Amino acid sequence: MNSIVVASTNAHKIKEIAAILKPYGWEVKSLLDFPNLPDVRETGSTFEENAILKATTIAKVLNQPVLADDSGIEVDALNGMPGVLSARWAGSQKDDSANLNLLLSQLADVPAERRAARYVCVAAYATPAGETKTARGEWEGVVGFELAGSNGFGYDPIFYLPELRKSVAELSSAQKDEKSHRHRAFNALVPIIS
Repeated sequence: MNSIVVASTNAHKIKEIAAILKPYGWEVKSLLDFPNLPDVRETGSTFEENAILKATTIAKVLNQPVLADDSGIEVDALNGMPGVLSARWAGSQKDDSANLNLLLSQLADVPAERRAARYVCVAAYATPAGETKTARGEWEGVVGFELAGSNGFGYDPIFYLPELRKSVAELSSAQKDEKSHRHRAFNALVPIIS
């Protein structure tokens, strides 16, 4: 198997990316395997900028190719926000529960027909020389009115899929891996970097 470093310390995300890349014969390592690496601040204004920033920074430090992603939820009624601020929507501490509660309160008076949203993921690949490639994946849904399900992380308990009549947190890991924005982004990226 080929080994690749994913520039993330998010255990949920690392597990999901590892499952996506396994059929391609790739074994995933993460920043958890390299505890002394610098923390890369997400200062970009787009998912693409943040994903490239993380991948290029860690690729140069490790002197090897690196994968990274940036992802979040865009809500139409909030003009595409939280967007790149999704993980820090309720503050810099990256608290999933606080983020969920804030988003639900911001949409409290928004009717069902105006709660369209999408998960967005941009996957990036970078070499130590600074060569980059990216791919984008999106997953359409709506923001629910309450938390549902316990499988998943981030906004999964309120990201509702009308066609399945379930939140993402009510899906199995295999169902999520098969349909997710992250799955779409990494499956689009792998063929162009292999």
